[in-house]
Amino acid sequence: MSWRCPEIQPVASGMDAEIQDCLNQKTKPFGSLGRIEELAMQLARLQQSLTPKIEQPLHLVFAADHGVVAEGVSPFPQQVTAQMVNNFCQGGAAINVFCRQLGWQMRVINAGVAFPLAQEQHPMLVNQPVAPGTANLLRQAAMSSEQCLQALALGQSQVEQGLAQGSNCFSFGEMGIGNTTSSAAMIAALLGLSGEQVAGAGTGLSLDGQLHKAHVINQSLARFSERTALAVLRQVGGYEIAAMVGAMLAAAQADALVLVDGVIAQAAALCAIRLAPAAQERMLFAHAGREPGIQQVLHHLQAKALLDLNLALGEGSGAVLALPMLQCSAAMLREMASFSQAGVSDAS
Repeated sequence: MSWRCPEIQPVASGMDAEIQDCLNQKTKPFGSLGRIEELAMQLARLQQSLTPKIEQPLHLVFAADHGVVAEGVSPFPQQVTAQMVNNFCQGGAAINVFCRQLGWQMRVINAGVAFPLAQEQHPMLVNQPVAPGTANLLRQAAMSSEQCLQALALGQSQVEQGLAQGSNCFSFGEMGIGNTTSSAAMIAALLGLSGEQVAGAGTGLSLDGQLHKAHVINQSLARFSERTALAVLRQVGGYEIAAMVGAMLAAAQADALVLVDGVIAQAAALCAIRLAPAAQERMLFAHAGREPGIQQVLHHLQAKALLDLNLALGEGSGAVLALPMLQCSAAMLREMASFSQAGVSDAS
């Protein structure tokens, strides 16, 4: 697989006035549906239609391991990554439950899990690891340039398959012990922050553990000076994060909606936006979680999270939970009567 950053143009604005007028004519006080109207506008602009629809929503969970776990940045052993991939395939994780309940299609992609998988031939699993985990980002670059491009291409290919099957809405989850350290390091490098500003509890670190994580991040950032998106991704990212970057850009290029989850997905989104700024117009930041890096990214991008449920799970759980609001937004624009259709007097 080869990868080249796609050229993404700004979303067409020719229908903006028509979409806004359609919203204003619905049988409701002006602006009374708040964020639902904003979502409807975003969907209608992307699809250039007054009757937007969410088609075949697809959730992709990328899994990979991180060499930085050797520095004691997670209370969980690295074997958990492989064990959770097996749990995904068996349908037993939170993300499986949410996807089944809400109608998401789900696929799990082994981008670089270090330990053997018990269900390598499972129909839900795409088994295309770049390598068995990244290098230790504290000591050296997490991946080579070739490995980074391979992971980007892996994510791109998964979205292209989804697009070919009719999907126009994508969300991305991840599984990888140690990846809150990698994502926090990426956010710190791209936004010029310190480890202390981005290091959180992850999967349950104590306060001392968080201070240690911040120290590891600071030391890793001192190891290199280039702060371009691809350099940061290669130096301190992960295979699953790089795959999400490639996936987000492929979806954005096709004017599909990208639902962004928590801190790991937001690190990928920030990287994708640095590579193609117009990609942000196709993104919806689904939730605000506990990790401090989330608020740093949202503030920098001047973005508003749709949900705030105190989530700290990963897997793309918060992104998947946002689907009903999108579906209701699209249905409102398609089906809600106008004042003239309903015979209701408007405010004028």
